[in-house]
Amino acid sequence: MPTPFTHKGLTVPYIAAWSGERLHEPDIVTAKRWDGLADGIAFEDSFNVNGFAAGRDKNGVLWKRWSLGQGRGEPEFNVPHVPRAKLAMRKLLCQVCGGPSDVNALGRLFLLEDNRHVQGWPEREITTHPPLCREHAHVAAQQCPHLHKGVVAVRAGRVKVDCVYGNVYADSGGPFPTLVEKKAIVPFDDPRLRWTLATQLAATLYDVTVGDLSELVEERKMASA
Repeated sequence: MPTPFTHKGLTVPYIAAWSGERLHEPDIVTAKRWDGLADGIAFEDSFNVNGFAAGRDKNGVLWKRWSLGQGRGEPEFNVPHVPRAKLAMRKLLCQVCGGPSDVNALGRLFLLEDNRHVQGWPEREITTHPPLCREHAHVAAQQCPHLHKGVVAVRAGRVKVDCVYGNVYADSGGPFPTLVEKKAIVPFDDPRLRWTLATQLAATLYDVTVGDLSELVEERKMASA
């Protein structure tokens, strides 16, 4: 397993941003199709010589910009570094160390906020948080801000990366779009996709089994003894 960065005694997850990786972000403007109709959003500086929006991915998604400089500056534990978080989710890497996540006969290991009071949970749960390896599951449980209200270890038999997470805009009729929804989950087949400034990939979990985080911790202690 790769060794994660540390800062003042704390493990810094692979997907966490560092202050030295921040980039200036140009204004967000409305992109136009060849016929002049609104065609989602783009950064003001990302138009090609023909005047059409460049810089979006193959799905037409605009992503928040970050430089690559892991370890530079101060860690921002509650801010995902877009390129690393995308890579971890797309390749199902451990969010803490960036190495392979743990998978067994029941599926791949994820930690989720405890919502067992919701009927049918966690089947088809959508998560923006990549999976974990056994060695570092306890780190995420202890340090991840979104898990402070309670955490559950689950195994997903099937993982489908099928959404993005970010802020959604709409056509205002002028050069600058209107922000209409913050922190939204937008599926790949949603027409809002081209209007989303994305910060994370999201995955839907299927064939999910709820596990016991304490057992994972004990297994880790036994393995390292």
